[in-house]
Amino acid sequence: MARIKTALEIALEKTNSVKSDKSSINQYEAKQQGKKYAYEYLESNEANIADIIKKCPVETRESLKNGIFDALVSQIVLPGTETEQKRVDNACKGLVLLVNNNKFSAFYKQLIQILGQYLQEIAQFEEAIKRQYAPKLRQKEEELSKRLGRQVHIDPFQDPEFTAFYSQNMNALKSNYQEVIEQFREEAKRMFISGD
Repeated sequence: MARIKTALEIALEKTNSVKSDKSSINQYEAKQQGKKYAYEYLESNEANIADIIKKCPVETRESLKNGIFDALVSQIVLPGTETEQKRVDNACKGLVLLVNNNKFSAFYKQLIQILGQYLQEIAQFEEAIKRQYAPKLRQKEEELSKRLGRQVHIDPFQDPEFTAFYSQNMNALKSNYQEVIEQFREEAKRMFISGD
């Protein structure tokens, strides 16, 4: 009769074939720690990325830097408000420390100017869209007022036709600026990896 193995024996057999690579685990943990430091930097702007990197053991330093880089570059997005623009600016400043390149510093300054221009253009574009749609909205208000027998005001963003018109026009504007964001991210990655 064959011997029946216990669950513990089976588990031990399976785990014997799995060797844990302590170095890989340390690299993974350093990368995760780098992401954590990056988010702390973004939230408080007090964490000194350069000091954190210097204090990190040499064998995990690259992984830590990769984690910081990944977290910071993910924050480079089109801002919707000035507060969001400040977060993008802080992320860029952190990237400037990591990339440590004069060309990249100049590229970062251009990006911040472009994002400021983007926020201004979005506000102007929104007003222009509302003005362009205003006659149609007034016509709808008049028709509803006649039907209901009282004065009706429609919030343009509650009108499905306006929201579709608004989204279509805003998306066209955003796509132009999104290309700049993508170029910045790619250039940051290229310079970070190559050390240019």
